Amino acid sequence: MKKQQWIVAILATAAGVMISNTANAQSSDALLDKLVDKGVLTVKEANDLRAESDKNFTTAISSKFGMPDWVTALKLNGDVRGRYENFSSDNRAFVERTRFRYRLRFGLTAQLMDNFEAGFKLTTADPTGSFGGNSLSGNSTMQDNGSKKFIYIDQVYAKWTPFKGPHLMGNFTFGKMESPFVLSDMVIDPDYTPEGIASQMAYRFNDVHTLRLNGGAFVLDELSGTQKDPFLAGGQFRWDANWSAKLQTTLGLAGLILANEGSLTNSQVPNINRGNLHNLDGTLTYGYHAIVADASIIYLLDSAPFYTGAFPIKVGGDYMLNPEAPSSADNYAYSVGVTFGKAGKRKTWEASYTYKYLGANSWWEELVDDDFGAFYAGNNSPPNSGFNIGYGGGTNVKGHVMRFAYSPTDSFTISAKWFLTELINQYPSGSKSDMSRLQVDAMWKF
Repeated sequence: MKKQQWIVAILATAAGVMISNTANAQSSDALLDKLVDKGVLTVKEANDLRAESDKNFTTAISSKFGMPDWVTALKLNGDVRGRYENFSSDNRAFVERTRFRYRLRFGLTAQLMDNFEAGFKLTTADPTGSFGGNSLSGNSTMQDNGSKKFIYIDQVYAKWTPFKGPHLMGNFTFGKMESPFVLSDMVIDPDYTPEGIASQMAYRFNDVHTLRLNGGAFVLDELSGTQKDPFLAGGQFRWDANWSAKLQTTLGLAGLILANEGSLTNSQVPNINRGNLHNLDGTLTYGYHAIVADASIIYLLDSAPFYTGAFPIKVGGDYMLNPEAPSSADNYAYSVGVTFGKAGKRKTWEASYTYKYLGANSWWEELVDDDFGAFYAGNNSPPNSGFNIGYGGGTNVKGHVMRFAYSPTDSFTISAKWFLTELINQYPSGSKSDMSRLQVDAMWKF
């Protein structure tokens, strides 16, 4: 018994030392997880070691750099990703394209007294004219004879969390932030970081049911010549249920409003995506008030081949309707899909398939996933969009998305994603618009 206690003490001390060293944070977390799996440490003991190491790290940093006493914790985070990408089409007017890209994201979060948090995140991105970096992508393309690339502010925010009880939880955030809504990339691109104010509230009724309310109001542009600045506002209800240790479900209903959309011409905001109908002056033909419903179910298997831990299987989908546009203008969108597994931890993998139909006027083109696109064979297509012949992401696209990912370690994930898509309405009518887009990624987290 004494021998076992000595072993626990030695391993726990080694884990504490490793955790306090930021260069070995990932390996120390893996070691603690392994000790828990082997029964050497309890989950509580492992979490206490993590908390103690974080405290010691923060104390050392505060002493070194003169941080004030009200800074209770600091956290550095980020990732580096390399990408190979290929575009091809059956349309002879399209020239097959291959490119190499990379992305760097780096952030710092400070936990403050009185339940406050402040943070920022920097990212690479290709510039979009005079507007700054691409709002829907952090990728930088290898080009221009090794020219120096740009770093942009991706997030800068302050968060207050006044509710942290066992039942009521909630926070308020101001600045440039991650989207507070739980929505698929059919609605909001995962790289989009809106600017404004948001709140996330949750009430946990019991061990099974939790009700959530997410909301936000975000500035889309600030114009000196008018009082009708465009903005985005929305609210979302979610019901999450853990029916058992193996079965989980979630349901969501959201309403999103694009206000003063008449000010969103191609000259006022970055023109990245296409698909919406525009008037001769470049303004949007229709308003955009989206209603979004989503649902999913997750079932956990005890194990799966070449997979560490319980194996999740997720089936779900979402539906979106824009009542501001007529049905003849293709005012709806939907997606359905299934995911096996979940990559991100050591020796885990995932495989997924999704079918998406994103109607031309179902939602504002500049918010949706820019990777989901197809081939426009005519100039000025769609009319008054400002685009010519070429690949275009945005709305007015339907097709298949397949992805496979594997994580040999906690910090490293390799993945491949394949889009097989076509336009819903071809430009010109009857032209070939099909597109094959392949992305192969290698990503390191830190």
